[in-house]
Amino acid sequence: MRRWPLLAPVVGAALAVVALQVPSSAAAATPLTVAQAIGQQAGASATVRGYVVGQPTATSTVVTSAFPSDYAIALADAPGESSTARMIYVQISAAFRADYGLRSNPDLMGDRLDVTGSLTAYFSHAGLTSPTAIAPSDGTTPPPDDGDGDYDATYYRTAIGLTGTALKSALHSIIRTGTKLNYDQVWNALKATDQDPANANNVILLYSGRSQSKTTNGGNANDWNREHVWAKSHGDFGTATGPGTDVHHLRPEDVSVNSARGNKDFDNGGSAVSEAPGSYTDADSFEPRNAVKGDVARMIFYMAVRYEGGDGFANLEMNNSVANGSAPYLGKLSVLLAWSAQDPPDAFEKRRNQVIYDQFQHNRNPFVDHPEWARAIWN
Repeated sequence: MRRWPLLAPVVGAALAVVALQVPSSAAAATPLTVAQAIGQQAGASATVRGYVVGQPTATSTVVTSAFPSDYAIALADAPGESSTARMIYVQISAAFRADYGLRSNPDLMGDRLDVTGSLTAYFSHAGLTSPTAIAPSDGTTPPPDDGDGDYDATYYRTAIGLTGTALKSALHSIIRTGTKLNYDQVWNALKATDQDPANANNVILLYSGRSQSKTTNGGNANDWNREHVWAKSHGDFGTATGPGTDVHHLRPEDVSVNSARGNKDFDNGGSAVSEAPGSYTDADSFEPRNAVKGDVARMIFYMAVRYEGGDGFANLEMNNSVANGSAPYLGKLSVLLAWSAQDPPDAFEKRRNQVIYDQFQHNRNPFVDHPEWARAIWN
């Protein structure tokens, strides 16, 4: 873990660095979000809270590696932000460069900082200049972590108030930005995202509901493996980095139960599934246990919005069929909408969404934060 100085204010012309026990009134005030700071470029002093997402080198250019200097950083409200329009450029003056310059501290990327300075353009871009204090965020106003729509003013701001295709398009633009994992990295991600709340050494299996040791992942009988909730043959993306490794729809599951689900669409009915109490299957469909019906639906909704055919993969869509084969479709939409309403997001699902956002992909499943958006799009 990175060790930070408590605070590094500039005092007088000598720019002496001192440690303050009591923050200044500006630093003590509730920090602005980056979005708020972008809209208040009138020269006032303010504290801005945001994630370090790179180093600005020109008005519309921010680099994320091979940093050329320690003179500037870019902050955003989301750690995976790539749009410079949603960033504020922060001047790093001499007193702060040793601790907060990116060339000297490349591991600063993704950290969350509070910066006090002047809301003034920098690089001819919304900026924060002449800093008087820089510190890691102290948690006074932490980012929302309960998945109840508290990201509306920041992450989802361009989607609020929309419906139908406009909402789907806005959400796609938001969630397509993030970090991509490879298939091996998915193992460790699932050990964190699906950790048993009652036993940190275990994961909860999706369809089975069983708590099982994290170390028993593999391909043998009674091991757990990586279940693609959007079956990877529906669009033929396999385990390629992208939809094949997107943790928002990958879950731990017992090897034999995973095999029983196979690439079937989702629907009600069938015969009981061995080792997955409450789950049923027939020749062409699979029904998960009641406690995760909504989870399954919201993962499918996410995939249908995230993958729209513009990144080298198929355009994934839902329909009302259970005979989709290798086509990039999955059903049944009507059943999935009913399941989402029947089983709203619980604490486990909300935590999972937050862990993926904070630690791995840095994007969110909007249907966990706003389950009502499913009907707003597919009504």
